[in-house]
Amino acid sequence: MSTEAAASGSSGSSDTQVDRRFFGHPKGLANLFGVEMWERFSFYGMQAILLYYLYFSVADGGLAISKPVAAGIVGAYGGTVYLATIAGSWVCDRLLGPERTLFYSGVLILFGHIALAVVPGVLGVGAGLVLVAIGSGGLKATATALVGYLYAEGDERRDAGFSIFYMGVNIGALVGPLITGFLQSHVGFHFGFGAAAVGMAAGLAQYAVSRKNLPDKGREVPNPLPPHGHVLATGLALAGATVIVLLVLGGWITAENLADVATWVIVAAAVVLFLAMVTNRKITAVERKRVYAMIPLCLVSFGFWALFQQQFTVLAIYAETRVNLNVFGWEIPPAWFESVEPLFVVLLAPAFAALWTKLATRQPSTPIKFSLGVGFMGGAFLIMALLGEIRGEDVVNPLLLVLVLVVFVVGELCLSPVGLSVSTKLAPARYRAQMVALFFLSVAAGTAVAGKLAGHYEEFTASGDEPLYFGILGGIAVGLGVLSALISPFIRRLMSGVR
Repeated sequence: MSTEAAASGSSGSSDTQVDRRFFGHPKGLANLFGVEMWERFSFYGMQAILLYYLYFSVADGGLAISKPVAAGIVGAYGGTVYLATIAGSWVCDRLLGPERTLFYSGVLILFGHIALAVVPGVLGVGAGLVLVAIGSGGLKATATALVGYLYAEGDERRDAGFSIFYMGVNIGALVGPLITGFLQSHVGFHFGFGAAAVGMAAGLAQYAVSRKNLPDKGREVPNPLPPHGHVLATGLALAGATVIVLLVLGGWITAENLADVATWVIVAAAVVLFLAMVTNRKITAVERKRVYAMIPLCLVSFGFWALFQQQFTVLAIYAETRVNLNVFGWEIPPAWFESVEPLFVVLLAPAFAALWTKLATRQPSTPIKFSLGVGFMGGAFLIMALLGEIRGEDVVNPLLLVLVLVVFVVGELCLSPVGLSVSTKLAPARYRAQMVALFFLSVAAGTAVAGKLAGHYEEFTASGDEPLYFGILGGIAVGLGVLSALISPFIRRLMSGVR
């Protein structure tokens, strides 16, 4: 093994602890930081204009789908992205290993964005979203697992490393909507989708050049299939795809019920994945306890993401219909509000990383961080409720929506990077990527529900009860945060020494 490979090797290597070539962290973090930045540029750049493409009139370049149905499609698509982490993590653990799975997943994402850019109408949306969802599922779980491999067990830099990685995610998420939103407003939706494709191509190029900096363990297949298993896996994949096509053609899956179908499929997948882990006789008693600890953490995570992901459904509609977009005679593209949250993540993530590093063993436990995250999220919705009471039917100052999104960020930084980190720390050795997928399934369920809730938002708005919508959800989230804080000692006992 070369010196460079040894320095960024497996999570159990003592050499990993002395590799500080990227802002005090292993050099492989720079490559993962970069590929995730470009992937998020393409993902959020496309998603920022997707809802508007679905419900804008044909004259404005859209598909003229009703707002509730369009929001349901966006929520179901977002949930399916995270649902696909199961397939991606399985391919990673049983077929290709994380490093190759990440690369091939990026190729699928690139083809998806190209389809959105060049194929008009519903066909382009369908093909593009399916490819992006499958590819993103493979990339998300494997990139996170590879970051986990960079650090030895007990390395106090781990949470800080995930916060730095998360900053790369949000740099891409910041710039993507600015570019695609501008292009959509000035030259059309398909040029915006084309910019997303260019971003993903850049990410794949930089990843291919720097693959040598990734840990050797990332090139291994943790639990390889026996030779006959490949045939069975291929058959099951084809059968599953056939069933989905038949359900669509038969009218059982429609645009109107897509969010509901996605939610129940995600919940079922989470239950199956959890049972597969805890019933496996090859994991230890301590590993099994740690898997049980993920149940309350995933429930809190679900509550958080059901509110947070409404920035792509409810808040996107709110920005386009309720916010004063005219600033000094120039119309702000409503998609630009999707860049506010990642902007403040970029600004605040280093402070959170430094805080967790400085506090070290004195930092709040993971369950408390989760409680703070969902509590802040509830607080943001309560601000929205108060804003509605004060402003009534008047247009809203854009700076007030920015303020709400800043509170989103504080909650996100308490929960999201910490959730990625704890999923690698609690994972059984045989299920490292699939434990990350379990966490992402909580995100998936919340995302799908966020699309469904947009329909209820339209109902509350039509009856003049918009503040009540935000107030109910905000109050539930704050209550969930208090409850999870109260049971945090029980969760910590299940975590068996993991903070």
